[in-house]
Amino acid sequence: MHFLTLKDFDKGFLEETIDSAIALKKDYSEYSSAMKNKTLAMIFMKTSTRTRTSFEAGMTKLGGHAIYLDCRTTNFTLGSLQDEAKCVSRYSDIIMARVFGHEQVEEIAKASSVPVINGLSDSYHPCQALADLLTIKEKKDQLAGLKLAYVGDGNNVCNSLVLGCSKLGMEVAVAVPKGYEPMEKEGAAITHSPAEAVKDADVVYTDTWVSMGQEEEKQKRMKIFPPFQVNKELMAKAKQDALFMHCLPAHRGLEVSNEVIDSKQSIVFDQAENRMHAQNALMLKLLEVG
Repeated sequence: MHFLTLKDFDKGFLEETIDSAIALKKDYSEYSSAMKNKTLAMIFMKTSTRTRTSFEAGMTKLGGHAIYLDCRTTNFTLGSLQDEAKCVSRYSDIIMARVFGHEQVEEIAKASSVPVINGLSDSYHPCQALADLLTIKEKKDQLAGLKLAYVGDGNNVCNSLVLGCSKLGMEVAVAVPKGYEPMEKEGAAITHSPAEAVKDADVVYTDTWVSMGQEEEKQKRMKIFPPFQVNKELMAKAKQDALFMHCLPAHRGLEVSNEVIDSKQSIVFDQAENRMHAQNALMLKLLEVG
């Protein structure tokens, strides 16, 4: 079983994984050897801080081993993607791939004889959404009935949040400039007004305006997106106890102001930590360990 997009998983799977992650975070003692003699191969086509560190540290906490494969310094740049992936799957028990086009992680999964996890593609970021849902449940003690407002670019993170939140009974409002709507819309209220989206929200979420691979669009986007900055004035339209979330890295002064990301409402570093716990629970589930 591969984990490429939240589309492929039902409410039960997501709830079980989130609850397992919460339990793991509280006490790893029973799972410190769960991945003994198991290897995670990590294929990176894009740069990374949180994805690499959280998977590698997570595998260590579970007693396993992780191998970092930078595509620029391996024969992934020379050979067939499927051939290279097929070889890597012969050496490992599970693979995580951080790619550009979503078709690349699909191709890796097709060739692999072991489970493949999408560590990010241009279309989806399911591990991030899983960690985000874990973080919200941790802070609010529930998911169903809450409202999440996403403000900014309808990117891979937005697509995965729409899928995950709607499956778990959350209301999702997405505010994007015209022409930058998410690919996944079912279950979400799409608007071009940040104020409308954020009204009465329990969670306000944003991400970079320029994702990796979109650098040539930067000048154009810098003219379009400023009205979609999450600042103190916008946060005031959400519920008084609303949380602020960002998957990081944040571009301070652009998609979010310093006063918001550094405020008591901000839980961005809890999100970052929870990548590891959510992914550990996911790997245990995919490998049917524990």
